[in-house]
Amino acid sequence: MMPGGPRNARQMQMMMRRLGMTSEEVEGVTEVIVRTKDREHVFRSPEVTKVSVQGVTTYQVVGEPEIRPRSADPVPGAPAAAAPPAPAGPPEEDIALVMEQGGVSRAEAIEALGRSGGEPAEAILKLLSQKGSGGR
Repeated sequence: MMPGGPRNARQMQMMMRRLGMTSEEVEGVTEVIVRTKDREHVFRSPEVTKVSVQGVTTYQVVGEPEIRPRSADPVPGAPAAAAPPAPAGPPEEDIALVMEQGGVSRAEAIEALGRSGGEPAEAILKLLSQKGSGGR
């Protein structure tokens, strides 16, 4: 409850302006989706208000959400997201280091990095231990 009793809409707008606040209804909103890591909160035909306070804008969404697990499928009508780039393999610096320290070819260095989970130090140690034991 506001001090001084009930106020009409005009008085509220004047008070908000004095405080540096503006608000406006966002017209024509058909759906709002809030996505978290594992769920989607879908508001169908919500009331949305844009509120600005001293240069900071926030949106207020009013409605009953449908909460559902987040799907891997794109939203109908939304542009398809670009596929993430395929991993290019181990970094070039790691390959060069393993080649130099392990005294092996590029292909052998890449293979050793793959077997060691991409860890250059582990790959080098395995290569050196194989050379020391005489087997490859």
